[in-house]
Amino acid sequence: MYHEGNRALQDAFGSRALADRLEEKLRRDRFNDDDAAFVASLGFFFLATADAQGRPDCSFKGGPPGFVRVAAPKLLIFPDYDGNGMFKSLGNIRANPHIGLLFLSMGEAPKRLRVNGRAEVTGDDPLMADVPGAQLLVKVTPTDIFPNCPRYVPNMAFVEASPYVPAAGIPPVEPKWKSFEIFADVVPPRRA
Repeated sequence: MYHEGNRALQDAFGSRALADRLEEKLRRDRFNDDDAAFVASLGFFFLATADAQGRPDCSFKGGPPGFVRVAAPKLLIFPDYDGNGMFKSLGNIRANPHIGLLFLSMGEAPKRLRVNGRAEVTGDDPLMADVPGAQLLVKVTPTDIFPNCPRYVPNMAFVEASPYVPAAGIPPVEPKWKSFEIFADVVPPRRA
């Protein structure tokens, strides 16, 4: 789980033994029931990707609680919803399948879960039928799953869901920017 850059800093700060213990006791490569329940309870996560040259990108991904789910001990899935059409994250996954995900709850009992692994993007998986609004599906095979200390996570209250979150049987709400004169002539039609 650690490379020489990690090890050099661990040695400089005297934390190599702690890092090794954390890996030994907390790191795993399969999701457990607690992981699945935590992931399903959230309406967002952060996704880190990099292109073929290693240039990073970090993206916020949101949806209704349960839009990301652990489908099996070695499989996590999440949908790609209609967005700005840049496909920064998914394009990176196609060029470099190594990803990092950060799941975070910011309530009275904050919690963080990190997932590193390999991803693939698919448009014809039967699992897509279970996800309203999905235009593509990302399938993640974990290599490293580990909780992360939540001590710096603020206590923030959920106010309301975004009106753009897809829901079964409800027509999607288009963002205003798609009708701005500078974009209106190049916005593609929404895919069914």
